[in-house]
Amino acid sequence: MNNLYALGLHVIFSIVLTCLIFSLSFFLILRTPNLEKLSAYECGFDPFESTHSNFEVRYFLVGLLFIVFDVEVSFLFPFTTLNEFIDIYAYFTMITFLFVLKLGYIYEYRKGALDFC
Repeated sequence: MNNLYALGLHVIFSIVLTCLIFSLSFFLILRTPNLEKLSAYECGFDPFESTHSNFEVRYFLVGLLFIVFDVEVSFLFPFTTLNEFIDIYAYFTMITFLFVLKLGYIYEYRKGALDFC
């Protein structure tokens, strides 16, 4: 029962701290609206141009690559937290996974998918 009280206290403290930080950031902010801040920005290009204009596909490619690597790296978290319970088969499976991930990164880099200039 002692742990339940500590958990409740932690949740209440988190909620109060969140509300306090949100309130302070809302009231202490300097509001200086200008045309650049108020303009719409969507998908890396100006949304008010012609719909038949060319746009850079690289923006979407980088976003997809980020999602792919982010999801793949999220598989590493259980591996790092359960390190003392993992057998040799799971260890080499993770090493193989990281090797394939590294090969994919090298392939994308050599194809120029990560160049921004």
